[in-house]
Amino acid sequence: MHLTALFDLSLIGRADNAALEYYDSGGNLEALTFGQVEARANQMAHELCARGLTQGDRLCVHLANRIEFIDLFLACVRLGVIFVPMNALYRERELRHIVSDCDPKAVVMSRGSDAVYPDGAVLWPVEDLIEDATKRPTTRLLVPLDGDAPAIIVYTSGTTGAAKGAVLSHNNLAANGVNLVSCWRITDADRYLAVLPLFHVHGLGNGLHCWLISGCRMRLAERFDQRTAGSLFAEFAPTLFFGVPTMYVRLLDAAVISDGDAKAIGSRARLFVSGSAPLPAHVLEAFRERYGHTILERYGMSESLMIISNPYEGERRAGTVGFPLPGVSVRLVDTDDARVADGDVGEVQVQSPAQCGGYWRRADATVAAFTDGWFRTGDLAVRSADGYYTLRGRRGDMIISGGFNIYPREIEELLLEDSRVREAAVVGAAHPVRGEIVIAYIVAEESLDDAVLAERCRAQLASFKAPHAFIRVDALPRTALGKVQKHLLPPWKP
Repeated sequence: MHLTALFDLSLIGRADNAALEYYDSGGNLEALTFGQVEARANQMAHELCARGLTQGDRLCVHLANRIEFIDLFLACVRLGVIFVPMNALYRERELRHIVSDCDPKAVVMSRGSDAVYPDGAVLWPVEDLIEDATKRPTTRLLVPLDGDAPAIIVYTSGTTGAAKGAVLSHNNLAANGVNLVSCWRITDADRYLAVLPLFHVHGLGNGLHCWLISGCRMRLAERFDQRTAGSLFAEFAPTLFFGVPTMYVRLLDAAVISDGDAKAIGSRARLFVSGSAPLPAHVLEAFRERYGHTILERYGMSESLMIISNPYEGERRAGTVGFPLPGVSVRLVDTDDARVADGDVGEVQVQSPAQCGGYWRRADATVAAFTDGWFRTGDLAVRSADGYYTLRGRRGDMIISGGFNIYPREIEELLLEDSRVREAAVVGAAHPVRGEIVIAYIVAEESLDDAVLAERCRAQLASFKAPHAFIRVDALPRTALGKVQKHLLPPWKP
């Protein structure tokens, strides 16, 4: 079954039901029924066809959360056009790589964007698309598709720093969405507050799909803003919220939401879910005390979508991510791919109907990612005797800051482009709010000002990747074979 047929449970079956609340460009709150969402998607599909897009073409979308992101996604899904979301914070370096790699017909962006796109890229300002789409018919355009047809390409970096495009099919996304709606008991009676970025699989593959499959009511915000979080929760009264640990830390701040308001929010809510980074046990306990809810922590990744989840019914054990979801097989193995015993740490390997088939135009990376049909996640975990999984870090040195994955090699390579930097090593340091922040250790000429490096990083990388501090060292510790031993670097002191 392709995604449009699954989404029709709401787009057609609940056409008259309230579907979506969103803020327009002027900051005014607008509302749509599912039938109106369907009509907008049809108009956008006609517009994309008129601009020459056909099945199998790629369309890059570089937008923050807004209604047109949904229009474009639904239009691409029904036309068989492969949707390629790009992080709204990405800058020239990252955009250049993704656009050159997936070779899209066009990039949809905001006319006011200050991002620098590759020379030769066809740019479609979303404002022009909106104006042109409103003149198109609302009749449905639908290309017959097999469930194994690619639906989206999500770019995710590896330890080499080169972003790879994970190709997720209609079947992958459908299996994931149906699992979550079922296991987390999401129904059309829910009210989902969507603050996660739609360019990320957490916001798109989980949030948006659960909304469309269940037929619940969704309020779309551009982003999570702690200054307005209290009023947003109070006004919309969500029953369902997906967030990352950083958001939950902010919600525990009494200056953001008072104890009384927290209790009121909790009394109206049904489920709070956390993912994209480990949730500290003390945050779960503090949230339960203030809001009267135990956050449901789960584990997934771009290539596999949701893998493991704490139960909706039963113990949501602090510090763990729970059990494999229905249809998902997980094994923990040692370096020889032999299963480890309960209580021992091993690499998480996965088989799942939501597992991507491979990476876009990267046969080498696809082969390396699988062993005997099992996907190598690179994450380490331990399983308890009663089946709960607890993550124990990563085989690689990926940094997770505010729910975003950061791969040190990419930053190191940028720093080394300056001839005055002889060596560079980037690591993550613990941070009470963001989980981790980026610290760069460099061997460089004394004449090089750290401010120059900082500005270079801010100009060419997303803001969350910019190093928080630069630490000067005489040399990087290395093995006899020349590999940097990051664990021997001097500790960073705030």
